[in-house]
Amino acid sequence: MLSYQHLYHAGNLADVQKHAVLAWVLDYLTHKEKPLTYIETHAGRGVYDLRAEEAVRTGEAAAGIGLAEALFPPDHPYRQRLEEARAGYGARAYPGSPLIAALGLRETDSIHLAELHPQEFAALEKAAKDWGAHVHRRDGFDLALALTPPTPRRGLMLIDPSYEVKTDYETIPRHMANIHRKWNVGILILWYPILTGGAHGPMLKALEAAFPYGLRHEVRFPPVREGHRMEGSGLFIVNAPYGLAEELAALTTRFARLPKPGSTP
Repeated sequence: MLSYQHLYHAGNLADVQKHAVLAWVLDYLTHKEKPLTYIETHAGRGVYDLRAEEAVRTGEAAAGIGLAEALFPPDHPYRQRLEEARAGYGARAYPGSPLIAALGLRETDSIHLAELHPQEFAALEKAAKDWGAHVHRRDGFDLALALTPPTPRRGLMLIDPSYEVKTDYETIPRHMANIHRKWNVGILILWYPILTGGAHGPMLKALEAAFPYGLRHEVRFPPVREGHRMEGSGLFIVNAPYGLAEELAALTTRFARLPKPGSTP
């Protein structure tokens, strides 16, 4: 199945959590002069127009970045990437993780982006021409195994599937174990949705068994509309860099300060 298009969900609260952490980790890594490799297994189109009918219809950006941005200080890497994306793509642009990476990395760093959806890949390939990124129309886990260990070995992989394929919950722990076996120094960041019904539960048990030192972070929020099953967002991080636990605690505090539904921001 290749029906998922992130434009309907761009800028939602799950994106805020994921992208704030990604921006912080990349900022931390680039404080050292050593080059690094960034790999993303499910890239999407890279940049989104929040004026698009698809984005407006769901209301997820309005309930997400529309409320959360003010909770980040201007010098936070996530706020900086937001401003840079708008300067380059328009006032209502929202950067997906590929653009956040491209804006946060240097010419000496390598970026590899995988995307299978034909329309999303075409949009990503067009946008990434200016980013110096390698764009692959290929299964993200196949690419991850083919590229690891990368050169440079220092780096980060974002694993961000749509979970449109329900077997992802069963196969992801095995994929991550295989990737880690080949690239034991790489930072692995897995995003997962927290849905009514708890489909992520068995996957997390398997991940925690495989990576007892892994760092887990979850935020909860009300479904954005009636019938919407996502009630939170989670990250599971292998080889978390120094200081990330404290940054995650600060992020939890920011989410706790979000306006409640029906209140005035």
